[in-house]
Amino acid sequence: MTIRHQKKNRKYHGTRRWGVGNIKNARGAGDRGGHGGKLVRKKHNFTYMTAKTPWLLSRKGFTKWNQAKLKEIDLREISAMLETSKAGGALELRKYKVLSNGALTKPAEIKASAFSQKAREKIEKAGGKAVQL
Repeated sequence: MTIRHQKKNRKYHGTRRWGVGNIKNARGAGDRGGHGGKLVRKKHNFTYMTAKTPWLLSRKGFTKWNQAKLKEIDLREISAMLETSKAGGALELRKYKVLSNGALTKPAEIKASAFSQKAREKIEKAGGKAVQL
């Protein structure tokens, strides 16, 4: 009898384990996390979360959908901006929080959305004003 079709996959011939380690590892549906189907990708502990710890899934209260975080700027960058600007000693920084890294070289009136406590002290020590918008 002539061979018309030869089996293409000879990869696991002569083995009992099919590349899964111990033979116990590929036994039945136990290696699929408690779900039978091959394409089912559910986590088997999700029902534990919904039944035993529902507070981990709940959301409470309202959140602003357009709430923007403040950008950060420090005194070193502000003093560099004051030296290059022609506006004099006034600077307005909307949506910025001024941090205390660095020092001011000349007195200036700085208007910003927020100041750290040390930054406010350093600005007033240099002879300037810290005005919160």
